[in-house]
Parts: sequence; C-alpha cells; structure tokens
Amino acid sequence: MSKKVAYYGIFAALAILMGYVEAVIPMPAPPGIKLGLSNVIVVLCMYIMDVKSAFFISVVRVFISALLFKGFVSMWYSLAGAVLSFCIMALLFKCKKVSIVGVSAAGGVFHNIGQLIIACILLGRSVVIYLLPLLMVSGVITGVLIGIVSRYCVEYVKKRN
Repeated sequence: MSKKVAYYGIFAALAILMGYVEAVIPMPAPPGIKLGLSNVIVVLCMYIMDVKSAFFISVVRVFISALLFKGFVSMWYSLAGAVLSFCIMALLFKCKKVSIVGVSAAGGVFHNIGQLIIACILLGRSVVIYLLPLLMVSGVITGVLIGIVSRYCVEYVKKRN
C-alpha cells in the first residue's frame, strides 16, 4: 500500500513537472499542437500500476497544471482532451492487441479531437474544424514519439522492480 501511495506522489509530481516543461518550451507550431510530455507519465502509470491509477494521475495533472500554468478556460480544453484520450487509451490497453506506441498514438489523436470539441462548444462555431487534419497528423506524430519514450520507461521501471 505504501508503495502505491509513493507511486501516486511520484507520478503526479512528474506529470505536473512535464506540464510545466511543456508550458515553457516555445512551440513554433499552430495553436493546439503540443508535445504531450506529461502523457509519458500517464501511459507509464497505466502500464506500471493500473488504469484507475493512471486516470487519477491524469485528472490531477490537468487540474493542478491549469491552476499553476494555464488558467481556467485552458483547463476545459485540457480536461476534454485528457478524458477522451484516456478513454481511448484505456480501451486499447485492455484489449491487449495494440502496442504501447499504438495506445499512445491513439491517445494523441483523441486528445486533439477532445480539444476541438471544446473549441466548437466554447467558440460557438465550427470554424476550428479546419485545424482537424493538422491536429490529427500532429497527434499521431507526437503520440508515437511519446509511446516510444513510454515503452523505454516501462521497460526500465519493470527491470528495477
């Protein structure tokens, strides 16, 4: 039990730290495109602990990062992306037929879809849909990169335990 509590603290702190690192890295890309560094921690938590723990870490990360770095409106975008992304990743994780890289890539794509849905709701128009192709491509690319990093992290942590 104490090991699980320690993992919660470490994973939450790392996810928030990754959110901060991402917030200070200047991105020359269009709005909405991010690296998704904190998703390494969420995916790692999913594979090391369990789905429920990873969801908790994801939600805690969204709320604390929004309070510290982004603001209230940005929280809705992050929360929608994180929840939709997480649901897809959890389904793929449980089916056991998709690799960690595939799980992460799907998460990257659906994170962007969740953010576009919120943009359409908050902005009251569907003009933001023109970003869909660009965000899908960037979601796959960043999702694959995060998946590769996550795979190495999972292997490392499993060797150490």
